[in-house]
Amino acid sequence: MTKTGNRILALLVAGAIAFAAFALWNARPAAPQVTFVSLQGEKITTASLRGKVVLVNFWATDCVTCVKEMPEIISTYNKYHGRGFETIAVAMRHDPPNYVLGYVEKNKLPFTVALDPMGELAKAFGEVKLTPTTFVIDKQGKVVTRILGEPDFAKLHALLEEKLKET
Repeated sequence: MTKTGNRILALLVAGAIAFAAFALWNARPAAPQVTFVSLQGEKITTASLRGKVVLVNFWATDCVTCVKEMPEIISTYNKYHGRGFETIAVAMRHDPPNYVLGYVEKNKLPFTVALDPMGELAKAFGEVKLTPTTFVIDKQGKVVTRILGEPDFAKLHALLEEKLKET
C-alpha cells in the first residue's frame, strides 16, 4: 500500500473510532416505562411526560438528606416549571403513606408526590435502594443523569437550563 493509501486508511479507522465513541457517549438509556400514582390518585406515565424535562426524586420522610434538600427541590421546581419542567417525588416503599401525606401537606410540596408501595418504581429505575436518588430525564424520555445523595444544585440548574433549551 502507498503512503497515501496508508494515510487514508488511518483516517478512515480514526473516523470510525471517533464515530463509535460519539455514538456510545450519546447513547443514553430510555427512562423506564412506568406509571406514577400521585397521592391524589392521578396516574402519570413516563410516556405522557415526553416533551418535558423531568426530575424524579426518590426520597423518604426519615431520610435526613432528603428533608434537607427538599426546599431546594421546591425552589428548582418553582424556577423551571413554567418552562416545561416537571418534578415527581417518589416516596420509598418503607415510608408510611400517612407520614408522606403529612410531610407533603406541612411543607406544601407544589409538585407530584407518588407512593411506591410495592417498590416497583424503585426497581424499574435500576434498583434504587438509597435515598435521595435523583434522575433527570430529557424531553426525548432519556435518562440524562442519576445523582446519588444531595445534588449540587448549581450544576443541576445548569443541566436543566441546557436540557430545557433543547427541542
